[in-house]
Amino acid sequence: MDIYLPIAEASLNLFAILGLGGGIGVLSGMFGVGGGFLLTP
Repeated sequence: MDIYLPIAEASLNLFAILGLGGGIGVLSGMFGVGGGFLLTP
């Protein structure tokens, strides 16, 4: 299931975005707020 981001002019997979966000959330929970800040682009 692709969603279109008009500002970025890109079509991305919804599940990839949610998986990436969930992975960063788990890692930031393990490493604290500073780790989440470093992992988030």
